[in-house]
Amino acid sequence: MYQEERLFAILQHMQVHQRISVEEICELFQVSRDTARRDIVKLEEQGKILRTRGGAIWPSLNKDISGYRDRLKAESDVKRNIGRLAASLIHSGDYLFMDASTTVLHAAEQLRTDGHVVVTNSIDIAGLLSPKQGSTVHLLGGVVHPYHRFISGARTLEMLRDYQADKLILGTSGLTPDGLTNPFEEEGYVMKEMIRRADQVIVLADHTKFGLRQFYRVAGLDCIDIVITDRPPAEPMSEALRRHNIEILIAEGENER
Repeated sequence: MYQEERLFAILQHMQVHQRISVEEICELFQVSRDTARRDIVKLEEQGKILRTRGGAIWPSLNKDISGYRDRLKAESDVKRNIGRLAASLIHSGDYLFMDASTTVLHAAEQLRTDGHVVVTNSIDIAGLLSPKQGSTVHLLGGVVHPYHRFISGARTLEMLRDYQADKLILGTSGLTPDGLTNPFEEEGYVMKEMIRRADQVIVLADHTKFGLRQFYRVAGLDCIDIVITDRPPAEPMSEALRRHNIEILIAEGENER
């Protein structure tokens, strides 16, 4: 086995088990301790793992931050299915908060109800919903982040504090037993304020978000009412959601119905 193949296999193992020892690498791939150590050093140089005495651990902090357009393309069918299920929970006349998540954008696209008042910090959601008849859209003011397509800042929070909504449709970059996280602190402030001011919090999270921990902690699981995803989360995430009495809804594709 070439080193690149072995490094890929080591990363796959660590994604499941979170850690690996030099001895395990030797046993799994039939290599010497020196080779195993060189593999660990190589992976650390690539920023993939953290070296420890006798092995390596999987970093708990996820630092991958894709641009909005890239996130919109990633898992697009899955996000569309989640968005469709989220839209089915909305009733005509609901007052809604919607954050700037790409999955929430899919929910906005599939709204078939009307009479809504929508408050959002998403440039794209505001542009999508504002032409529709029978609803009113409030785009929060503040600083525009063009690469990630959200608005944040002191003015954003000031405006939010004057609003109240029936439901919040919220995306997340990471969901762990410790709660919701986001890579951007300033966007996290907006999400946190939306959570405070909504009667019901509905989180949209495809399966890739479970277990990811980003830089800024937005809220604990006790703030969430419903999680919509595409497949049941594994333990201990599933147990943590049950412990907080969070309803888990699984979105199926159209071909699975």
